[in-house]
Amino acid sequence: MMTKTAHPAEIAPSAHDLYLFNEGRNTRTYSILGAHVQPGGGVVFRVWAPNATKVAVVGEFNGWDGRTDPLVSLGASGVWAVHVAAARAGQLYRFELHDQHGNLLVKTDPYACECELRPGNASRIAAADDYAWGDAGWIERRAAADWLHAPMSIYEVHPGSWMRHPDNSLYSWRELAEKLVPYVSEQGFTHIELLPVTEHPLDESWGYQTTGYFAPSSRFGSPADLKYFIDTCHQACIGVLLDWVPGHFPTDGWALAKFDGTALYEHEDPRLGVHADWGTHIFNYGRHEVKSFLLSSAHWWLDEYHFDGLRVDAVASMLYLDYSRQPGQWIPNRFGGRENLDAIQFLRELNEMVHGEFPGALTLAEESTSWPMVSRPVWLGGLGFSMKWNMGWMNDSLRYFHRDPLFRRWHHDEMTFGQIYAYSENFVLPLSHDEVVHGKGSLIGKMPGDDWQRFANLRLLLAWQMSSPGKKLLFMGGELGQWREWSEQRELDWGLLAAAPHAGVQRLVRDLNHLYREHPALHELDFEGSGFAWIDCHDSEHSILSWLRLARDGSFVVVVCNFTPEVRHDYRIGVPQAGAWRELFNSDAALYGGSNTGNAGLVEAQPGEWMLRPASIALTLPPLACVILAPQ
Repeated sequence: MMTKTAHPAEIAPSAHDLYLFNEGRNTRTYSILGAHVQPGGGVVFRVWAPNATKVAVVGEFNGWDGRTDPLVSLGASGVWAVHVAAARAGQLYRFELHDQHGNLLVKTDPYACECELRPGNASRIAAADDYAWGDAGWIERRAAADWLHAPMSIYEVHPGSWMRHPDNSLYSWRELAEKLVPYVSEQGFTHIELLPVTEHPLDESWGYQTTGYFAPSSRFGSPADLKYFIDTCHQACIGVLLDWVPGHFPTDGWALAKFDGTALYEHEDPRLGVHADWGTHIFNYGRHEVKSFLLSSAHWWLDEYHFDGLRVDAVASMLYLDYSRQPGQWIPNRFGGRENLDAIQFLRELNEMVHGEFPGALTLAEESTSWPMVSRPVWLGGLGFSMKWNMGWMNDSLRYFHRDPLFRRWHHDEMTFGQIYAYSENFVLPLSHDEVVHGKGSLIGKMPGDDWQRFANLRLLLAWQMSSPGKKLLFMGGELGQWREWSEQRELDWGLLAAAPHAGVQRLVRDLNHLYREHPALHELDFEGSGFAWIDCHDSEHSILSWLRLARDGSFVVVVCNFTPEVRHDYRIGVPQAGAWRELFNSDAALYGGSNTGNAGLVEAQPGEWMLRPASIALTLPPLACVILAPQ
């Protein structure tokens, strides 16, 4: 027997909300679709399935019987709804849909706020939110912050493999709050970026095969536990970024794919709707309801969970219709071009929404091509992102560091070329998870030479990153000098810290972060050419680079990098003023595992023009090392 359902007028959302949803302009669709516990009891279920002939909700409240609680069509909106008096928070449920050919489809709720723990895949009715946030001060400061000129050093984290229990079980969000937050604070990072923690069925996907666009992964605890983690970060003055995946979704039959028997969220034509590289579907960004879905997902994480920004994955795959496709495998846009006009419009609307509704929140694009103005405002014709990952800097740097120092002199331009375009975007310099997986080896594993030289090269790479213009990102484990390639199936090799060279790398990262934050010259003008000037970029014979970093008040530091294992005595460079100079940092210090070669902390600059500067300084340059100096 069917249970009594409410009259459609009582279960329908407002006509205005539905109108905005169908127009692609509802950024809070999560407030009308999905499962909503009612103050008077029971739960209202709503789902968008315009091409279904019948829809029912099944769950623990009705014995999973599709005959018990059918949904009522709300007309041209394509939305179906029902009130189920017996349903309660915490119960599992799914939707049963009959397509136009009579086939029965069993689907999870696209707007589910909680999901069953893998390997189960049912949706869970979420309780009304009662989390008491304690981060009001952080949110207020974030809104007033000048992020363009502030230090930003991001620790990229896969929460399932940063640290684990002795039995290899995962830490919960509350355990990570206890362990990870003080670690990040001690190491001096300003932000944590979480690999996707939106619900996903397969651990091996690292979260990039998202099936729950509104549900945090149940692997790590409840939604309240995630809020506690973010709240703890904020109270420790650490920002939290979410790796968010609007570029594609998996083909699992119980999720979004062919949701009502038709290509509802994706394109019907595989030339538009399938990523062959990843075996995933591409969202149909031109469909209004899909745009409302994705905009609402972004809004949800920023509003409900207080994330401080979104790192948008695989933007290049969204921008180009021919991305990773051969001729004949893609369809040009209406002008005959390769640009995905619908995706471009979606990204612009996404960025306008984030920056308009969440002051101080950031959007970062992983975009690997030369698409112009990715991090320029929409009103100037840009895509509107706050920042863009500098994949060119990353590739050039790792290619150069992989070379034997004996041959680096012939590839000097790999380290200088980046300055040609360094200020065309607001760049983040990433040493991310992508560089330590799929057979690429670890960061230290890429370095040439014996073990001593490998550690020295790694310390030099990290110093090169921190002293170059751009915000910073380092994937977990890089600060340990971890030998093994990263795996999501185990924790980092924390035992390495018992060995002095590994502990030295960790101390170096900590000191670099604090130096970067304490000296405005190292961060204030990351995105402006006035914050950087070469002293000497031509000494390819010795593989040495020297440059100035400058702050808005005119203060400065000098950076010198020696990319060979040879000690250079009395190496003279031009500097802006005579007098005493302090050696603020030396990556060859014994504290970090180096040979302790250097300038004994203090050196005198002599007056007299050198390299078009009014003074000069003679330095001892340590092997495979970076030194940073400032006037006394």
